[in-house]
Amino acid sequence: MYTTVCPLTVVFDLDGTLVDTAPDLVGTLNALLASRGLQPISITEARPMIGGGARKLIERGLRNHGLDWPRPVIDQLYADYLAYYADHLADCSRPFPGLQVALESLAERGHRLAVCTNKLEWLSRRLLDALGLTSHFVAICGQDTFGIQKPDPQMLLRTIDQAGGTSARAIMVGDSINDIEAARGAHVPVVGVDFGYSDIPIAALYPDRIISNFRDLNAVIDDLSGQFQCG
Repeated sequence: MYTTVCPLTVVFDLDGTLVDTAPDLVGTLNALLASRGLQPISITEARPMIGGGARKLIERGLRNHGLDWPRPVIDQLYADYLAYYADHLADCSRPFPGLQVALESLAERGHRLAVCTNKLEWLSRRLLDALGLTSHFVAICGQDTFGIQKPDPQMLLRTIDQAGGTSARAIMVGDSINDIEAARGAHVPVVGVDFGYSDIPIAALYPDRIISNFRDLNAVIDDLSGQFQCG
């Protein structure tokens, strides 16, 4: 039983934080590579390539094959990626264990919840709709929402604002250096999850707290909320 010390805006990254999207992200990448006569990349090898949006994933996938194709070709690959992924984004993607209960508990205790992702907003909403998660969030913001991406702290700050919150009473939850740097730049405490897609161990990025399962999130949020002034 938890007692809310201070209602906050809790902002989540999406890929690798809320949802294990790697199977469908990598599956789409491999479908794209196959269409160009290239060999697939294993999900183990490709997981650290996720983060920064689909275009970055494509570029990293090509570099894995020793390729550096020109911008017009990347643009076409990006368009092809989005078209395929939009139809397959929830084939195998699933929320991480304990997420549903954690979100419900946070909301019951007065916290407002939001999503701040480098995924496109419309794809983010389609994925969250497919998984029955959309209703938990008062704001869902992607790289196209404001025309900026993490680690730019403005991405996080504008998401908090759209959620009706304030950075003085907000916490970020994420799995990568983009999330950590965005939170630091916005002067917002950050909780790192160690089950995401970072190619750097989350502990080496020095978030304020680390969780290994969403069952621990509420206690961590309560602990961090003690540093906020509420009234």
